[in-house]
Amino acid sequence: MQRAREMSGTAAYRVSHLDALEAESIFVMREVVAELERPVLLFSGGKDSIVMLRLAQKAFAPARIPFPVMHVDTGHNFAEVLDYRDQRVAELGLQLVVASVPEALEAGLVRESADGMRNRIQTPVLLAAVEKYRFDALFGGARRDEEKARAKERVFSFRDDFGQWDPKNQRPELWSLYNGRHHPGESIRVFPLSNWTELDIWHYIARERLALPSIYYAHERLVVERDGMLYAVNEFIRPRGAEEPFKAQVRYRTVGDASCTAAVRSDADTVELVIEEVAATRITERGATRGDDRVSEAAMEDRKREGYF
Repeated sequence: MQRAREMSGTAAYRVSHLDALEAESIFVMREVVAELERPVLLFSGGKDSIVMLRLAQKAFAPARIPFPVMHVDTGHNFAEVLDYRDQRVAELGLQLVVASVPEALEAGLVRESADGMRNRIQTPVLLAAVEKYRFDALFGGARRDEEKARAKERVFSFRDDFGQWDPKNQRPELWSLYNGRHHPGESIRVFPLSNWTELDIWHYIARERLALPSIYYAHERLVVERDGMLYAVNEFIRPRGAEEPFKAQVRYRTVGDASCTAAVRSDADTVELVIEEVAATRITERGATRGDDRVSEAAMEDRKREGYF
């Protein structure tokens, strides 16, 4: 009888998989605020940054989130995502820093590539904003399950004074001990969601009842099929050659630029149906829908070496 009571007491202290992930991420955020002086959270209005913002709320409640949020705006965003970004920032009373690629193009800081994709030229714009505002820690929503280059990276990812990442020279993180030491001009990229999966993200969204931009759920959209992917027809994507636009029931698994992010066929119009769909898939959201990752086998790693988050 005594043993049964002890076992019952032990069971009462067990935490779920999501609780453990949440606690780890909150610990990471608190460590950053304790160790570094000027952190910022990269917030695009995508599902991962939405979850990060929720974790930041919990980490520092009942106080406000003690750092600003920053969006590297390429000018190729989905309107639904920008609307959500502005609404969420206003609700939480946050300071929003916008690092603008269109402004950088106008100023001559960067040049647009021939293919029209702006992911590559986000990097110098991001680094210029880091230097301008003297940010020494940047929270990013990258997860190790997304892409093989991200699977190599630590939770605290050191960047030199040129913003560059050396995958062969990373600091150990034994026993969840994080080293935030850096010299002036250097910075740390911090990934609180490193150990989460896409499915974990959706389970957390369901548990926390988080609102998302509408394009994450199934809807009808005019698309063209290109390189085996469905791209929405918009001001950035126009039919080429023999491509014929058609209407399809789709949703977005990730929300990068409208010029390089494809949709997937789907009837999942609720969180529960999205969870069922994600549980059955065997390809990551970036692998399934991001044209910019198909430039080369090492496209993501090349960008990260240059300073991309």
